[in-house]
Amino acid sequence: MVQTSHSTHDASEDARNRDILIYVNGEIVHRDAARVSVYDSGFMLGDGMWEGMRLYDGIWAFFDEHMDRFFNSCKAVSLDVGMDKAGILDALTRTAQANGMTTDVHCRLMLTRGIKDKPFQHPRLSRSGPTMVIIMEHSKPAPELQSRGIRLATVPQVRGLPMSQDAKYNSHSKLNCVIACLQAEQAGADEALMLDPHGFVNTTNACNFFIVRRGEVWTSTGDYCMNGVTRQKVIDLCRTNDIPVFEKNFSLYEAYGAEEAFLTGTFGAQTPVAEIDGKRIGDGSRPVTQRIRKLYKDLIEAHTAR
Repeated sequence: MVQTSHSTHDASEDARNRDILIYVNGEIVHRDAARVSVYDSGFMLGDGMWEGMRLYDGIWAFFDEHMDRFFNSCKAVSLDVGMDKAGILDALTRTAQANGMTTDVHCRLMLTRGIKDKPFQHPRLSRSGPTMVIIMEHSKPAPELQSRGIRLATVPQVRGLPMSQDAKYNSHSKLNCVIACLQAEQAGADEALMLDPHGFVNTTNACNFFIVRRGEVWTSTGDYCMNGVTRQKVIDLCRTNDIPVFEKNFSLYEAYGAEEAFLTGTFGAQTPVAEIDGKRIGDGSRPVTQRIRKLYKDLIEAHTAR
């Protein structure tokens, strides 16, 4: 039986998403009417930053952490957000209320340098201010992700050095990850496992990567990957609950021999990895991953109950 490809962002179908309302520079319009100029720097150059967030019971999970990363990234590339954190929260609230959304919602907040006067690269040509778009969808991870797990393939595309394009930026320039995803798909896998410039295991094209060996949780040093909010929450939960956790260099040798492996991200939280390069990971029981999932779920419930 041929296993069809899926990804960590597979979601259960929800017909309500056909009529969602989208925030575009202060206006909230039907998705069919949402427009961005062909002169926009995000469309032309991938010049922008974004955040993915989830709404649970009317609360944006770990909003402050997401905003710290977002504003720091924008500052690093001299991108004027045009509002403060309270302004963004107000825009999120307005968009959620317009859609009647309270929980199981995924949001993509996008900011570009705005419309350019001419179709060239220099940032000074974006003179009219930034473009902000907020897309919210009713979205639950597909349940089969937990039972089947994700199949990874190690790909030639690597996460580069910080002086090429620092992977810590959650930028619109995602071609590096898109190429990795294509390479994984061509290898018959669901997603790509990407190495760092030195050949150590780093991250996937879409999520942070963890393994479990002899009860210890390992993830990369974080030097060459997006330092995900969920990644940090998992590390903190392990430390608080006496689960040995290490941010370190490790090779495919250790990854292939792991008892468990999982991915972390805002959408899927923790998604198990079934195999890497055709090699089955563990026996499928995943006790450490299940414990971390329970701790993370409890953390979300405590966060939204405040």
